[in-house]
Amino acid sequence: MKDPDHILIQQTENVQAARQIRFTDLQEIVDLEQELKAYMFEAVEIEESGVKVEMKKTKDFEMVDEFQDKLDQDTLLKEAFESLTPGRQRAYLLHFSSAKQSKTREARIEKCIPQILEGKGLND
Repeated sequence: MKDPDHILIQQTENVQAARQIRFTDLQEIVDLEQELKAYMFEAVEIEESGVKVEMKKTKDFEMVDEFQDKLDQDTLLKEAFESLTPGRQRAYLLHFSSAKQSKTREARIEKCIPQILEGKGLND
């Protein structure tokens, strides 16, 4: 969707398609009435046209070396991780890769291994 007025905001860096407009009071909505109507009409046109956003696949997300090493060493862990839904896999990969230090990544991985083996997601 086009954003000529630069009012669409990406929620977080990991959100692939959704965008939002944030308001703090009613007057902002009143001031942007024409722009909002134009955006809504474009959104409806896009929806009716059937155009889809190309989403990143799980394999496109970063696999940190520390977790890849664990998967290579433990076939049971690898099978358990691969049997998770793509969304659960992505959640773990994002969680592991967001740590800046290797020590933190390893601690996160160790903490999550039991959940992965149980077939649970990061927030289950």
